[in-house]
Amino acid sequence: MAGMGPPPKPAGQRRRRNASIAMTKLPAEGRKGRPPKWPLLDDVVLTTRRDMAMRKADDLELALLEPDLKGRAKAAAEKKADEARATATILQKQLEAQQKIEAELWKQLWSTPQAVMWQRLSWTREVAQYVRWKARAEAGDLDAAKEARQLADRLGLTPLSLLRLRWEIASDEVAETRQARAAREEQPRRRRLRVVDTDAAAGGE
Repeated sequence: MAGMGPPPKPAGQRRRRNASIAMTKLPAEGRKGRPPKWPLLDDVVLTTRRDMAMRKADDLELALLEPDLKGRAKAAAEKKADEARATATILQKQLEAQQKIEAELWKQLWSTPQAVMWQRLSWTREVAQYVRWKARAEAGDLDAAKEARQLADRLGLTPLSLLRLRWEIASDEVAETRQARAAREEQPRRRRLRVVDTDAAAGGE
């Protein structure tokens, strides 16, 4: 019949314009098992600076052995050698501290609920890059702090990014049940304490 148009699609084939995308549930207890192997090399910039400072200190200390070096010239050379050795020592300590922070943070992150999705998506290096920037940020690097915030947003480490990625941390029913039980057990104890306090006050009158 003219003007009627095509027949309607079956209900299963119809699409709603405002249909919401399903959320991916993440386990509240987090990811189980050991973290992946650390995929990055040591901090190249920091390692290079340390190595250069050590070589400079070695060269200056070797120059101190020159028999013609005396008086003020020798004192100045000794001061430079000491400064270079101190710089090398500081850089070495910074590198060790950064590696310690990276190891601790790496282990913590791979036990989070988000780590379940990181493993599924093979985001190992992306997480490692976040760890590196975060470790630098904790050492006081403001530029590193900015990079860490951006990567945290991409990895679902903020509430807004969780929503954008359509990830949702499931409620921990075991913990909620335990808390509810503890609250119920606490109520009679509080009532008993109130009774004791009331009796003590009455006896003191």
